[in-house]
Amino acid sequence: MLQAVHHIAIIAGDYPRSKNFYTNVLGLEIIREVYREERNSYKLDLSLNGQYIIELFSFPDAPARPSRPEAQGLRHLAFSVTNIAAAIDQLFKKGVVCEPVRIDPYTGKKFSFFADPDGLPLELYES
Repeated sequence: MLQAVHHIAIIAGDYPRSKNFYTNVLGLEIIREVYREERNSYKLDLSLNGQYIIELFSFPDAPARPSRPEAQGLRHLAFSVTNIAAAIDQLFKKGVVCEPVRIDPYTGKKFSFFADPDGLPLELYES
């Protein structure tokens, strides 16, 4: 039945700030950007290595979503990296602070968390 994850939708608290973060800091590529006048909302389609991955939305007066303490629902978004130290260094140079690297006790793989401009937890996972 299911074949793959098609995309992840994120609602930005400050659309220009989040657009900059996902494109200039994380390096996702813009597929298309649409302003939907009837909703007073932007929809930005982003890809990673040519694969459609994120819809970034703006909605007027959208309430903040709690990240801490952890709430029910989608917990975080994880990105695969080949070298976690290099990825953390690249993010640090762009002003993004990552948590200390931890080791997954089940896989032995390294991972670290950081946050987008709205506090959405994002993860780097060394593959």
